[in-house]
Amino acid sequence: MHIAEGFLPPVHAAAWTAAAAPFVIHGVGSLTRTVRANPDAKLLLGASGAFCFVLSALKIPSVTGSCSHPTGVGLGAVLFRPPVMAALGTVTLLFQALLLAHGGLTTLGANVFSMAVVGPWVAYTVYRLVRLLTASLPETTSLGLAVFCGTALASIGTYSVTSLQLALAFPDAQSGVLGAFAKFGAIFSLTQIPLAIIEGLVTVVIIRLLITASRGDLLRLGVLRGSPAPAPADEKAV
Repeated sequence: MHIAEGFLPPVHAAAWTAAAAPFVIHGVGSLTRTVRANPDAKLLLGASGAFCFVLSALKIPSVTGSCSHPTGVGLGAVLFRPPVMAALGTVTLLFQALLLAHGGLTTLGANVFSMAVVGPWVAYTVYRLVRLLTASLPETTSLGLAVFCGTALASIGTYSVTSLQLALAFPDAQSGVLGAFAKFGAIFSLTQIPLAIIEGLVTVVIIRLLITASRGDLLRLGVLRGSPAPAPADEKAV
């Protein structure tokens, strides 16, 4: 879940904001450079942001009495790399805090760090590793496995960081931070592990659709192996 408005002590909220800020600033620059270098990718960028917004806005009641939701950051991390998703994820979390009362402004830094920083980097790291390990498999099989593993583990990584943030703010009276981390993690795992698997499968379906609809873009972005189709030659001046 997103950490709710006012839930973290002010010192913790400020510390997580400071930790997330450099990644967001770098991400804004990466986003600007990506748009300039690949103007045709604006549609995919918008789709990645919308995918993140929709999935992370799905608040699903948990048997533990809390709410869980997918993160939606894996798709953008695979297509455009983690720094771009730091920017898109921050915009997503800001809109949700302002429009949906999902998360909050004082806890925005903590939520950005877990979902828009750690999540995309976990997704991309696992994605690249699985692609390397499955290089001998057919392209679509290798890509599907990499996207599934990266997306699912990104969701779990996000909630592991959220558990750590809550444990640091509210350590257990007897077992301390580690005990609180184990308790928060156990609560989240009941709903988040099934959601991570579902999110991984949904993202694989989206990638399969993009292979059909935007194969050229995936080749240019390096998601699909191979050489992109050459752009039409400009007419030579007489």
